[in-house]
Amino acid sequence: MDSAVERCFVEELDTISEGVVYATLRRDFLILYPLGDYNPDWAISFKQGSVKHIYLVAETKSSMSTMKLREIEKTKIECARKFFAALNQKVDENKVKYDVVTDYSKLMDLVSGVAA
Repeated sequence: MDSAVERCFVEELDTISEGVVYATLRRDFLILYPLGDYNPDWAISFKQGSVKHIYLVAETKSSMSTMKLREIEKTKIECARKFFAALNQKVDENKVKYDVVTDYSKLMDLVSGVAA
């Protein structure tokens, strides 16, 4: 884990019953985009039927305030959203969800289909 935010996030993941598998993504798992490479933080798989989205790729940030995110981070996140949207069109609509989460509660809102 790279930060206290990630440490807290994984401690909460260890307690959930909906999660099947979670892993921090290797540094060589890269999404290529025009300004360089992007490496999301997590891959999480959930029990089918317990949540809306079965697979999630997540980026953990302590704050989603656009004032606190550097411009390059915002660009990488937007490119990742487009990458996973295109992937879903080729594979299975909304099978893999990508988003940025600040904590476990935000994660569960996303995978349960609650509007954020």
